[in-house]
Amino acid sequence: MAAQNGGFDGPTSAQYGDPSSEVLAEAAAAFGLLASPARLHLVWALAQHESDVSHLAQRVGGTLPAVSQHLAKLKLAGLVRSRREGRRVVYLVDDPDVVTLVRWLVGRLSERGGHGIEAPGTAHGLGA
Repeated sequence: MAAQNGGFDGPTSAQYGDPSSEVLAEAAAAFGLLASPARLHLVWALAQHESDVSHLAQRVGGTLPAVSQHLAKLKLAGLVRSRREGRRVVYLVDDPDVVTLVRWLVGRLSERGGHGIEAPGTAHGLGA
């Protein structure tokens, strides 16, 4: 199946009928949130390991308020969740399918375009 769909081992249209309009709307909203480079970078970082807002802001080169706002949107959409550890709030992606999708797409585009994946902490600034 990898040769038919670019190496992604997800379902194909031959396996399932068309999704409902509600599912398509929900998927479009999730993809819309991930269309922001800043939010995609946050999901990428959280796919590597859970983190708090200050570490995420440092990693992606964003401000604390901007990163907090992006995380709030991702949380409302159900793409990330948080838990409290004492006074810290730790964020994580707890849907392995979202992690798989983001890792696959970013990796595929990095390979195709000849772009490497930057080491943590070397990213360019991502404000709002």
